[in-house]
Amino acid sequence: METQKRYNNLLPNGIPRYIRVYDNNTKGAGTFDRYTVVFTGRYNKSGIYYEYLGMSAHPFHPQGFGQHGESNQPIDRPTYSHLGKKITFDQLPEDCKLCVLQDYKANWNL
Repeated sequence: METQKRYNNLLPNGIPRYIRVYDNNTKGAGTFDRYTVVFTGRYNKSGIYYEYLGMSAHPFHPQGFGQHGESNQPIDRPTYSHLGKKITFDQLPEDCKLCVLQDYKANWNL
């Protein structure tokens, strides 16, 4: 029961609670790594690094792009304009959502 409560808290309605999502499709000329997702929250107990994921619309495709990174400070704070426009998780392409969910569940040990 406690496990289900934790799961529902971290993934309400199947949507990751502790992420920020960006779309770099500026005027229709976005970059290959169009989407950036910054993982937030206290999944990282050490607090030494901050994880993020950059990806194209099809991160699992052989000609797609999906790469993880980490930084010693949040890459979207204090500003995020270099990452594009803030969007919601639901606005991501389906393949991107799957990629994010895999990482998010692994981070939170779900």
